Amino acid sequence: MVLLSLIATHSDVDLETVARLSAGASQVSSSLLETGSAVSGSVVLATCNRFEVYCEAKSEADIEAARSAVVAEISRHSGLSKDLVSRSFTTNTGESVAKHLFAVGAGLDSAVVGEREIAGQVRRALIEAQEKGTASGGLTRLFQTASRTAKDVGALTALGKRGLSIVSVALELATDLSVDLDWRNKKVVVFGTGAYAGATMALLKERGCTDISVYSSSDRAESFTASRGGTPLTRDSLPAALAAADVVIGCSGSDSQVSAKDISRVRANSNKPLIIIDLALTHDFEPAVREVDGVDLITLESVRLAAPAEQAESLKQASGIVADAAKAFSELQLSRQMDSAIVALRRHTLNVLDSELEKVRAQHGCTGAAEEVEFAMRRMVKQLLHVPTVRARELAASGQQDDYIKGLEALFGITPDQPVTRRPAAPAHGSAHPGHNGDPEADDAGTDTAQSA
Repeated sequence: MVLLSLIATHSDVDLETVARLSAGASQVSSSLLETGSAVSGSVVLATCNRFEVYCEAKSEADIEAARSAVVAEISRHSGLSKDLVSRSFTTNTGESVAKHLFAVGAGLDSAVVGEREIAGQVRRALIEAQEKGTASGGLTRLFQTASRTAKDVGALTALGKRGLSIVSVALELATDLSVDLDWRNKKVVVFGTGAYAGATMALLKERGCTDISVYSSSDRAESFTASRGGTPLTRDSLPAALAAADVVIGCSGSDSQVSAKDISRVRANSNKPLIIIDLALTHDFEPAVREVDGVDLITLESVRLAAPAEQAESLKQASGIVADAAKAFSELQLSRQMDSAIVALRRHTLNVLDSELEKVRAQHGCTGAAEEVEFAMRRMVKQLLHVPTVRARELAASGQQDDYIKGLEALFGITPDQPVTRRPAAPAHGSAHPGHNGDPEADDAGTDTAQSA
C-alpha cells in the first residue's frame, strides 16, 4: 500500500476556487471507496483555506489511477470540470505526503503561522473518516503521527505560544478599525455554530464581550448558545440584531449569502459603523457589502496579509521536528511494505523444514533422536532467516525494497502477495526437548508475523 495526497491551499489557489472544490467534500471519501477504484482508503481535510484529500493506493502502479479517481469524484460533487480540478491540485507521494500533513498540523502552512486551531481540524478529519469507515490503517497511522508531531512542535518550540489564530488576527483587525476599542461595549452577531463559531465565541469572551447573538440557518443556534452562552436568533429576530450590531462575524459557510442590499435595508436607520468579518470559505456575505456606507469588510485574505511573521528560530526548530517526524514515518511505512515479503520467505523456508522433518519422523519413529533433530533444525532455520529479515528492513529504509522482492522471486519463486501456504507439521512424539513446552514450534513463536528475527 502507498500513500498519496491531493492538495489545494491558499498558498497556490485562490480561496474562491478552494471553496468551489470543497463543495460536497463530505461525500468524496465514501464515494471513492464505493466506486471500487484504486483507492483503498481516504481522509479529507477541508478548512477555511484548504481542501486536501489523502488516499491509500494499492500499489505504486495504482497512483495515477487513484489520482484520476479522486479528480473524477471531486468534479462530480463540485460541478467543476475534471481539467480545472486536476490543475488546481498539487499531488504528493512518498515522504512528501507526511511532511506536508505534519507541517499543516503544526501550523507551519497556515495563513497565520503557528495557529493551533488546525491541529484540532486534523484530528477531526481522521475521526470523521473512521466513523464513515474510509480511513485505512496507513492513513490512520499518518494522521495520528501528524497529531503527535503537532504536540511536539507546541511543546518544544516557541511557535504559536502567543495563541494566534485566524479568528484572533481577524478580531485584532476589527479592533484597529473600531472607534471604541473596548469589546465590552460592542454588540456582536455570529453566523454559524461550527468549530470556528465556537472559537470565535471563546475569543470574544476573553476580550470581555458579553452581548453576543448567534444565528444558524440550520436552526442550531439555540442548542449552541445553551452550552456556550449568547442569545439565539431566528429568521424573524435576525434583522433587528443586524441593525443594532457593531460587529458581524460569518463562520457558517451556508449556501445563501447575505447580500449588500440586505445589509443596506436592515441598516437604513442606523448611523453607527458596522464591521463585517467573513471567515467562511464559501462566503457568508456578498463581497459587495464593503461598498455599503459605513461598512468595513474583513476577509480571510485580509487576515492572511495582516498575520505577523513568527520568529525565524522558532520556525527553523519546528520545521526540523516536522522533517524528522516525516522521515521516521516514511521509513516505517517502507518497512511495513516488506512484511509480506518477510512472511512469504519464512513460510517458504519453514514449509521446506516441515517436509524434511516428516522424513526424519518416518525414519526414526517415536524416538528422542527425532525430536533432538527437529529442535536443532528449527534453531538453524531461525538463524538462517535472521540476516535476510534484517536486510529486508535495511533495504526498505533506503527505498530498495523492490530489489529484495525481485530477488525472492528470482531465487525462490516466492511472490510476497501470494505467500506459500505452510502445511501443518506432524504432531511431535515422545517427550519434549528439555526446556521445550512440547510444541515443536515453540521456539519459532512469531516467525510468521514478520516481527523481529
